[in-house]
Amino acid sequence: MKNFWKIFVNGLVNENPLLILMIGLCSSLAVTTSVSNGLGMGLSMTFVLLMSELVIGIFKKLIPSSVRIPVFIIVIAAFTTVIDYVLQAYFPALSESMGLFIPLIVVNCIIMGRVEAYASKQPLINIIPDGLGMGLGYTWVLAAISLVRELLGNGSILGINVLGNNYIPILFFALPPGGFLVFGLFISFGLFLKARLNSGPINRDKMGCCS
Repeated sequence: MKNFWKIFVNGLVNENPLLILMIGLCSSLAVTTSVSNGLGMGLSMTFVLLMSELVIGIFKKLIPSSVRIPVFIIVIAAFTTVIDYVLQAYFPALSESMGLFIPLIVVNCIIMGRVEAYASKQPLINIIPDGLGMGLGYTWVLAAISLVRELLGNGSILGINVLGNNYIPILFFALPPGGFLVFGLFISFGLFLKARLNSGPINRDKMGCCS
């Protein structure tokens, strides 16, 4: 159980795919204009990542090394298609809002990286916390960035006006430059959080700081 939690937290914070590894950024910045988009993209990615890792982990000994990449892509594409059809059927507005970014999950480097570097090499028992940790780590960052951008850029959360009719939206946050600014601030927060979790209170002397 302790190892499960360690692997899970690793994906949430220590090796967060967005804040620490900084991969899969294009789609992340594109869909974070609203909380619904951020949550939809994050949970879709989590499903595809977890299921792909599980399938590869189960059948890894049967997959020839020479064709492992095409097989990985086929598995990822299959689960991407599943989640794409589910969204189109049950959440059509969300599916239309995210457009091509759901089908493009199949080429997301986060999933391919975890499948190649982790699921194809680690014991099956470690795959579930890794898939959940990486997926939910990706999701919470998307949701948090989306929350800031939607709140400041539109005055709403999940489409509900929370700042009142007198609030003047800051359109900068609804545009790509605003996404980069918010993302940069979250990167700083992520690095700070990782340092606190790994080392305890930050030693100002070691950082070369003066009082």
